[in-house]
Amino acid sequence: MLPILRNRFRYLLLTVVAVGLVSVSCKNKNEQPKADLAHTEDVWAQADAIIEEIGTVTFQDSVFNINEYGGVADGTTINTEAFKAAIAACNQAGGGKVLVPEGMYLTGPIHLKSNVNLHLEADAEVLFTTDKSAYLPAVHTSYEGMEIMNYSPFIYAKGQKNIAVTGSGTFNGQANSENWWPWCGAERYGHKEGEPQQKDEHNLPTLFTMIEDGTPVEERIFGEGHQLRPLFLQTLECENVLIQGVTFTNAPFWVIHPLKSKYITVDGVTVNSHGPNNDGCDPEYSKYVYITNCNFNTGDDCIAIKSGRNGDGRRVNIPSENIVVENCDMKDGHGGVVMGSEISAGVRNVFVRECTMNSPNLDRAIRIKTNTLRGGFVENVYVKDVEVGQVKEAVLKINTYYGIYGTQEGDFIPTIKNINLENVTVENGGKYGLLIQGREEKPVTGISLKNVSIKNAATPLKIENCEPINYVNTTINNEKYGEK
Repeated sequence: MLPILRNRFRYLLLTVVAVGLVSVSCKNKNEQPKADLAHTEDVWAQADAIIEEIGTVTFQDSVFNINEYGGVADGTTINTEAFKAAIAACNQAGGGKVLVPEGMYLTGPIHLKSNVNLHLEADAEVLFTTDKSAYLPAVHTSYEGMEIMNYSPFIYAKGQKNIAVTGSGTFNGQANSENWWPWCGAERYGHKEGEPQQKDEHNLPTLFTMIEDGTPVEERIFGEGHQLRPLFLQTLECENVLIQGVTFTNAPFWVIHPLKSKYITVDGVTVNSHGPNNDGCDPEYSKYVYITNCNFNTGDDCIAIKSGRNGDGRRVNIPSENIVVENCDMKDGHGGVVMGSEISAGVRNVFVRECTMNSPNLDRAIRIKTNTLRGGFVENVYVKDVEVGQVKEAVLKINTYYGIYGTQEGDFIPTIKNINLENVTVENGGKYGLLIQGREEKPVTGISLKNVSIKNAATPLKIENCEPINYVNTTINNEKYGEK
């Protein structure tokens, strides 16, 4: 097979001239950036260098048509074994394309292998069965930033290299108010009083206790008899991953989840899914991630960058870093580009540019959420050339008191610094222009707004425990900020 195409010389040149990135090999999971981005002349050259370093995944020309391995496109025949056979044959031949022609293919989980490009033709729709037993035996996966053994993600890869999911077809998870969603425990998603749900003692409370007790991941067994929903697409400990062109809908939980993975490209993908926790793309413990040309219309955060929850995040201790988001469109969602709340190992070096965000059901544009149980850090976030039509709550929200599971106070004070917005226009700013809630023990630092215009915010600023913001040519409700 052809290798990953990386122009190492150009990357090194950009690094020397512009900034000083993390080392090219990225072999050490705990390595630190060579330079503090706050002191670079042109941080956007670093964004270009990150994209260059990610490179392009290529495959052999061989084609393995799923119909030649027993695939039946009638929407009722289970095609799990056909997918498995085609993927195995492709992998054993050294790689290529597993082709899904037009039609409706019902299946259980699809497990990818190295050098395989799963490709959906136009008018191809893959339906994932509502038979929950199909997603067993349990596999090594995660739930809300905690590693567990659980129902298999619908599309799953562990420890694979050079994999792709491409095309113009649709993956339909068939989750709804009768399938998967009721387990979240909310009546609006079909849960009925007395039925099992994720907050029952044998579910999340048991998992929390296991983590506190240091239970090994392989002994955190859930799946059958439990109510923790599976992810849609997860790559675990994978390298060189491309997700391109396809549509995801009706997800049970998070949609695209690179976990402990690197060199990830998500390009031209549409996520149109409004269920509970239906985040669009959640890189976690991952580095060198490029999200571009995507459309997000979601029931939760459009993009949420994560790095583990509480003790589990500190155990793994892999920051998510070197992430570029550009040319994306965000509609409904709790946030456009978000960091947290599962953020205990930290997030750094995030670049967002040339995006649009606009919906009466989009709560925030840029959001950072954590607490003193999560702890962690967020540093070196750059947002540029973003157009916001309408948000409901705030353009920028930083919340160090985030919590939905009762009291979320502990001993891990988060660090948030060097957050930069430039060339951002907002027509309807919602309740607040800026909403920042830092901690007295460690205030938020290094907030900068340059060429930012926010209109129609009910309250321009609500700021607690934050060092003075650097305003340059910034207006909120037509009032200038930072001017002498």
